[in-house]
Amino acid sequence: MTDRVSQLFGITHPIIAGGMVWCSGWRLAAAVSQAGGLGLLGAGSMSPEVLREQIAKCRAATTKPFGVNVPLMKPDAPAIMEVVAQERVPVVFTSAGSPKKWTAWLHDRNIKVAHVVASSVFARKCEAAGVDAVVAEGFEAGGHNGREETTTLCLIPAVRRATTLPLIAAGGVATGEAMLAVEALGAEGVQIGTRFALTVESSAHDAFKQRCLNLDEGDTKLLLRKLSPTRLVRGGFFDAIEQAEDAGATGEQLLEIIGNGKSRMGIFEGDLDNGELEIGQVASLLKGLPVQTVDQVFAEILGEYHKAKQRITDNGASLSV
Repeated sequence: MTDRVSQLFGITHPIIAGGMVWCSGWRLAAAVSQAGGLGLLGAGSMSPEVLREQIAKCRAATTKPFGVNVPLMKPDAPAIMEVVAQERVPVVFTSAGSPKKWTAWLHDRNIKVAHVVASSVFARKCEAAGVDAVVAEGFEAGGHNGREETTTLCLIPAVRRATTLPLIAAGGVATGEAMLAVEALGAEGVQIGTRFALTVESSAHDAFKQRCLNLDEGDTKLLLRKLSPTRLVRGGFFDAIEQAEDAGATGEQLLEIIGNGKSRMGIFEGDLDNGELEIGQVASLLKGLPVQTVDQVFAEILGEYHKAKQRITDNGASLSV
């Protein structure tokens, strides 16, 4: 891949770990950064005080750059941003909100900004807001998703046409072959969530990891469209939401079912029946794999990427198009 993303963040490989709730703690962020990528702390499931502690632990575990993912819809986002600035975190990835609100403020504090989008329209708004890079996340991604429901295969070239910003592809990327594929579409880096959520260093519960490493095609589905479209794993919570939506439940009724702490219950505490389980479609490609370390994941992805690139080069010598 081109080196704009690596140069921007001061990393070796243009691979960013998604800042996932209940998965992206200091161990995962530090391990990804140590491996040459960019680790992100997932502030979406952290209070400002917990985030400050996580930053300190991450900084003690690696001298490499790392960042924080901040969902802008989070009620305490302003307090989270203050912690990020006070702790001099070098990179912030923002999502679920307007990039215009915080980009200049973060730049004034020498913090680089990337923003997650699900359409070319919002990619253009990112460029107008002055962000340093854009993450285009397709429909395949786990957790909260774009309302446009555009797949990565369609989204990346559309965003590439819409902006000159460094472009990071997300959604359905878990292998070296996928990394090469999005490069062909115009991406200059990748953000990987699912694969890193299921590593040894992820703070997710082992039961959640094992469940996600045994999913078949179709075992995830995008629900909660009346609130914030979210990709969920089939199970007790999934069934309750799907049945309510099929019966025409309102947004308020869905909120009653969700209640408080369901994602913590499912992902962090491992309650597979009652908790909310979020993971990407690509999990089914990982079926049967063991829980790997971050170093093992990097070695596989980079090896697959170079092998796939060589295979295409070799095949090209015998193809006539």
